[in-house]
Formats: sequence, C-alpha cells, structure tokens
Amino acid sequence: MNLRATAYLPAALALLALATGCATTTETDRPTAGSSADVLRSAPSAATPAAEATGPTALPMPDPAAATAPTPPGAAEALDAPSAEAATATADPNALSTSAASAERAAERKLTAADYRYQLARANLVLKTKPRDARARLERAKAYSNLKKYQEAKPDYVAALRAMRGNPDVYYNKGVNELMLKEYKAASTDFSGAVKFRPDDKEAFFGRGVAKMQMYQYKAAVSDFTRALAIDSLYADALEYRGISYSSYDRVKEARRDLEKAARLNPEAERSLRRYGKSNSMVRGGKK
Repeated sequence: MNLRATAYLPAALALLALATGCATTTETDRPTAGSSADVLRSAPSAATPAAEATGPTALPMPDPAAATAPTPPGAAEALDAPSAEAATATADPNALSTSAASAERAAERKLTAADYRYQLARANLVLKTKPRDARARLERAKAYSNLKKYQEAKPDYVAALRAMRGNPDVYYNKGVNELMLKEYKAASTDFSGAVKFRPDDKEAFFGRGVAKMQMYQYKAAVSDFTRALAIDSLYADALEYRGISYSSYDRVKEARRDLEKAARLNPEAERSLRRYGKSNSMVRGGKK
C-alpha cells in the first residue's frame, strides 16, 4: 500500500502557540496570531511536502518505512503516560485555570518580538540575584521559545519543571517547545502532564494529538482530537487534524465529515479537505 500521501499534514505544526505563542515574526516584527494551531501553521509539518518545507522551523519529512512498520504492543498507550515528575506530583494550587491559561495564551500571541525580548531581559535581571527562581526560569524559557530559540529554552524548562512539577503550564509550554524541536515522544509525555493537572485543556489534547501524528500513531491521535472536541465541538483545528488522521487508515467517510466541518469553520482547512477528503486514491497516492 502506498502511504506517501500520508506523509503530509497541513502546513501547520503550530500547535498552540508555544508558551502560547511560539511566534513567527513578520517584517513588522509581529508574530502570527490566530487559532491554537498557529505555531504549527507557521512551520510546515513533518507531513508537508519537501518542496513546501522551508524556513528555520520546518519540521522533517517522516521516514516512509516508519509508516508501514508495525506498532509495538503498548506503544500508543505509553504516549499517554505522563513523565515521572508529573506522575508523582500534586496539583499546583497557584496554577491558572483553563480559561485563564487560554486567555493568557491569546494575549501572548499578540505580543511583538520586542515584547518577547523585554520579557527575556526582565527574567535575566531576576535570575542574576535569584538564579533558582522558577517563575523567572519559565518566563525566560517562554521568551526564548517565542523568539524561536528553542534549544536555548530547553534548560530553563527543565529547571522550571523541577520546582513546579504540578503546574500544567510548564508541561504545556515545554511540550510545544519539544514539538518545534521535533522531539515528539517527549512532547507527547509533557502534554500528558498538562492534561493530568488540567483535564479540560483542549489545546493540550490537540498538542498531544499532533505529536502522535508525527510518530504515525494516527488512531491514537484521533483519540486526542476527539477528547479536544468533547471540550469544544467547534474546535476547527482538532476537526481538521482528526480528519487527516482518519484518512490515513481509510476512514474516508469520517475524514470527509470532519474536514468539511473544519472548512466551514476555518477557510484555511479547505486545502486539507481537497487533499484528504476524497477517495482512497487521493489519500493513498493513487492506489486503491
């Protein structure tokens, strides 16, 4: 069976905006804003054709052989397990509620690169006198991520996590950073930590679903997109990605249903509808 067409996802690995924004800046120094998939949409995903995968945040093409390899027993379930830190931690009573976290992410997406540099400088100032300040570490990590300095953000996320093991925002933002670094298994694990402490966070479920898609765990990804849609039935990005996941294992009717609804909610999903919402010959590269 030819799976080459399933090596595309919409040009959208923008998952949820890192730190709630993982921004892509323009000539005006302002990051892309919009839906929870904006960070993903700012960088071609692993499923984007090689000719379209350009730019510093372009994610790699998956290995076609991996798509046909059998999934080891328990592999999909393992992706839902939180890290040891999350598994043994208790919820942080000072963590934001889901609605407050969503509002904060939306606000951060509207900031400019200059704003992110200011946050970076502010965090550095605090850390000069309080080098173990966890919140300053988290602020600096998010600033680095939003400036697309994903490697620089990693040690600060690790340090913040040591001190705030029960805070879902640390797991969520760390997961997005890992997604942009193509560390998909680590991202899935951290999104699992986020949903452990904030089980109504649709964007965390969406993020974990995207990570699973990058690892060819399409059925497991459908489960996460479905959980996101149980929280918000009009979540266009989850509908779009669930439709693409369905198409990868011949659930054409379900794929088309999701993609048509996604396109009605978000015109950008029309491209995915054209590519994945037709017959098996479209999904499988011409072989029924």
